[in-house]
Order: sequence, then structure tokens, then C-alpha cells
Amino acid sequence: MATLDQCRAALDRLARNMSGADGEVRGAATLDRSLSCRLTDPDVTFLGRLAHGTIEDVTSVPGPPPYRAEIRLAMSGDDLIALVDGELDFARAWGRGRVRLEAGVRDLLRLRKLL
Repeated sequence: MATLDQCRAALDRLARNMSGADGEVRGAATLDRSLSCRLTDPDVTFLGRLAHGTIEDVTSVPGPPPYRAEIRLAMSGDDLIALVDGELDFARAWGRGRVRLEAGVRDLLRLRKLL
């Protein structure tokens, strides 16, 4: 089981990867939306903002998110790390129910370029 520090480090790597992206991926990353990433183990939610091509103002709270973010992810800590490290395909993980993504239709269409 991934530790809280490992999960935070994975989110930091994801933010760096996003800020270095170009083309369509960079365009998709320029959304300005609130973001939550609920990790089922450890039982924690990371909150932040997808803005300026990266993830900003990341904080964590124990348990479920205290408010409904515009873009909501849920998965295990191990799956978060595997996704960021390129060891787990997002589409397959989503299709198998290992990752949940909730957002508005327009946001989902733009986010698919990131995934």
C-alpha cells in the first residue's frame, strides 16, 4: 500500500509533467477547475486547482472531500502512482472501475487529451 508521502510525490510529478507538456495536451491542461483526488488507501483526499497548465494549491484532508470539486478522481494510492509512472493505462483502469473520473461533459472532452 502506498504511503501518503508517495502519493503526494506522485501528484507533484504529475503537476511537473503537465507543466512541461505541449500541443493538445498543454491545451487540455489549461483548464481552470477545482480538483479533488480521493485515495481509498490511505483514506485521504488531495484538493487543488487545475490551472495554468499544472495542479496548484494542493492540500490534503482525511477521508472524503469536504466539497464537490469540478473535476473529481478516485482510486487507490497504488493506482495513482502506477498511472503517473506510466505503468497503468488510464482508459483500461477507468474501464475496469479501478479509477473513477467525474466532471462535466465539456471538461471530460478536453481531459481525454490528458489521459
